Amino acid sequence: MSSIYIHIPFCKQACYYCDFHFSTNRQRQEEMVRALIKEIRMRRSEMENRIVESIYFGGGTPSVLKPEEIESIIKVIFTNFKVSNDPEITLEANPDDLDEERLEAYKDVGVNRLSIGVQSFRDTDLIWMNRSHTARQAELCLEGVFKYYENVSIDLIYGIPGMSLEEWDENLRKALRYNLPHLSAYALTVEEGTVLYHNVQKGKAPPIDEIRAEEDFFHLVTLLSVEGYDHYEISNFGKPGFYSRNNSSYWQGKPYIGIGPSAHSYDGNVRRWNIRNNRKYLKALEEGIAFYQDEVLSKVDKYNEYVMTGLRTQWGISLQVLETDFGPAQREYLLRQATQYLKEGYLVLKNNRLLVTHKGKFLVDGIASDLFMINLV
Repeated sequence: MSSIYIHIPFCKQACYYCDFHFSTNRQRQEEMVRALIKEIRMRRSEMENRIVESIYFGGGTPSVLKPEEIESIIKVIFTNFKVSNDPEITLEANPDDLDEERLEAYKDVGVNRLSIGVQSFRDTDLIWMNRSHTARQAELCLEGVFKYYENVSIDLIYGIPGMSLEEWDENLRKALRYNLPHLSAYALTVEEGTVLYHNVQKGKAPPIDEIRAEEDFFHLVTLLSVEGYDHYEISNFGKPGFYSRNNSSYWQGKPYIGIGPSAHSYDGNVRRWNIRNNRKYLKALEEGIAFYQDEVLSKVDKYNEYVMTGLRTQWGISLQVLETDFGPAQREYLLRQATQYLKEGYLVLKNNRLLVTHKGKFLVDGIASDLFMINLV
């Protein structure tokens, strides 16, 4: 399985916490769509022997594009790549973009999965984050979306300053009313260069309360488990049959192509990332010069990536795969590094796999970094 990610680098307005690449200046939107199509055609040889099973429009805010612009990109992918008979085609969208006309139009051009950036059902949170929609718009969107789509996910954010555990519970229970097949939830983080970072540094916003965020996380995990969701990746919860194919391919180390400014690609050996600047990206495509950088991954890099991605999923780290791909010394190294976490109940060995326990889930990234290898053993 392979996937194609298309980065749409435009938004109506800047969310205070976001450090993804985007521009609120959309004057060159049509030119950007043409450039994306050009890059797709340029890269057709990279997946000649692979079947594309997932096409993912991320950003930015892909729903600022017209349905016909989305259609033109989908068509060129089908023309230049081998696409499966039932690909998952996801569009990230904001609730205020998805009126009934848009919902139907995106469906008609091939989109069959929506990932809707709700973030919160509380207007106080949405205003604090500078989101472009209101809580009521999110509710109206979800009330109408299932007329056209079966496969729908929403994003929520927890750890928001001023939001109590009771209010987070209300957020989750409101989401559960819609019987969503998939839900993603992310801890609010303060990323350097964002408005939120500036506000925290200047004392205009409080720092993140990690203890409160941890409480929110464990309440999230417990409640969604009771409601029948599989916690298949630290930030992602799906009903059986509704795991995100796109995200799953990343975590399982499958190859993917990233199209557009700031998009990343991976073929199993080389990681590549496009320039993070709309103007420079467009200019490079026009002039036929390099618009990306890349690096060949070392054995240590691959080991660390396998540890990080594996530990974040419900499948964990296969000790057999690790020994086959990296060697018995690396397997023993992993187990030595994991000893203390196993004793303290943050990790467990089961069916020849190293898995993070419920207790360890909130700390998984830190645990994984302690299992990393600096040099080959």
